[in-house]
Amino acid sequence: MRVLLAGATGLVGAQVLRRLLADARCSAVVAPTRRPLPVVDARLHNPVHDFAALPLDAPWWQVDAAICALGSTLKQAGSREAFRQVDHGYPLLIARTVRARGCAVFALNSAMGADAGSRFFYNRVKGETEQALIAQDWPQLTLVRPSLLLGSRQEFRLGERLLSGVMRWLPGKYRAIAATTLAFALWRLALEEGDGLRVVESDELRRLGR
Repeated sequence: MRVLLAGATGLVGAQVLRRLLADARCSAVVAPTRRPLPVVDARLHNPVHDFAALPLDAPWWQVDAAICALGSTLKQAGSREAFRQVDHGYPLLIARTVRARGCAVFALNSAMGADAGSRFFYNRVKGETEQALIAQDWPQLTLVRPSLLLGSRQEFRLGERLLSGVMRWLPGKYRAIAATTLAFALWRLALEEGDGLRVVESDELRRLGR
């Protein structure tokens, strides 16, 4: 399989990339990023582009499966418009582009509480992204909805640090999930054979990621 991974420099994406490169089923991994990846592998193709100016006619868009682990926060993005572009605009652009080249499998790292009708902006954007992907009529579409992620980030997030102490003990889908566990589940789900839509909540992701 040829697999495209968006978000390979992130907390989850970096772990997904490691899993893909260790998977004998992957003949090639295409990972477009804004800065070069610190990874050397004969099967890795790392186009370096600003996501606002991706070359949509490039041949490397032709893949069998795509995984989108792009994500930001309002603080990191700087504005609602910028956040929406990263968490809605870019995933849909990537999905449309690979779908037009014959890709049949798409997996999105969404969020717990994703709901296009939510009064909370973050959850509403995530839900609108899910709905837009469903409308693209993918042969195989996987939407994963993790709870708060546990892991070492490059940037300090005070809110997440405070919440993690509580949410790591909550029951069911509300319990915080390790980024490594999520990445394992996302890799596994994206490369599994299946049909139609699958929405996977955080408690199931923990089971799959064991």
